Amino acid sequence: MKSKVFITGAGSGFGKIAALGLAERGHTVIASAETGPQVQSLRQEAAEKNIQIEVQKLDLLNPIDLKKAIENDIDVLFNCAGICEAGPVAEQPVDLIRRMFEVNVFHHLELTQGFARKMVEKKKGKIIFMSSMSGLVSFPLAGAYCATKHALEAIAEAMKDELAPFGIKVLTINPGPYKTGFNESGVDSIYQWYDPKKNFTPQKSIKELKASLEKQFDPKDILDIVVEVVESDKHSFRSIWPAKLKKDVIKSQQEAWEAVI
Repeated sequence: MKSKVFITGAGSGFGKIAALGLAERGHTVIASAETGPQVQSLRQEAAEKNIQIEVQKLDLLNPIDLKKAIENDIDVLFNCAGICEAGPVAEQPVDLIRRMFEVNVFHHLELTQGFARKMVEKKKGKIIFMSSMSGLVSFPLAGAYCATKHALEAIAEAMKDELAPFGIKVLTINPGPYKTGFNESGVDSIYQWYDPKKNFTPQKSIKELKASLEKQFDPKDILDIVVEVVESDKHSFRSIWPAKLKKDVIKSQQEAWEAVI
């Protein structure tokens, strides 16, 4: 059965891949992008590929955009937008951390609450959070970003049980490192405030983090799990992707339990 899907963050990365891929499979897709140029670019790309898709502007920090988005009547909400500001938590400017929480958590929650109320009235619906492996484990120089994804995990897990009696399914997708440019821009953002002469975090650590991004997965692979969770009537609450990373995540969680300081 085909669904009407609203996607945030469709101007780039996973959101764009999901929007174009689901539309190509016959789903009715309302793809939202943060800026006007992103909206126009996505419309043009869809037209060039002869894919039917509706594109709307949605800056999650704009209350007018947020209110307008919730007016849509949908079957599936796919929360895919997000920002990443990497850096050592002990030194990272709190304003940057606060902004990440606003975008990744609070305003997505506000959007989700609006759609959840409408889904409750219909007694059906599906809410998907694009979380991350970082929502289950934490990494040096990315702790604040991981914290926003940990928060999403907690929200999704509670919402899963709260909305189940109303026929609404809630689940997460937890991708590993994919080469969309998202991780690279997150690391680059450190240099907006970091000064090796003033900050105690060694510059070597940042360079090592950037070097680690050379090994990432092909982002096109994410469409497989997106299609699976959108189209399946029954599915796991949490999907680590690629699935082979599940053992690594469980191992990291176990090591955290056993860590001695």
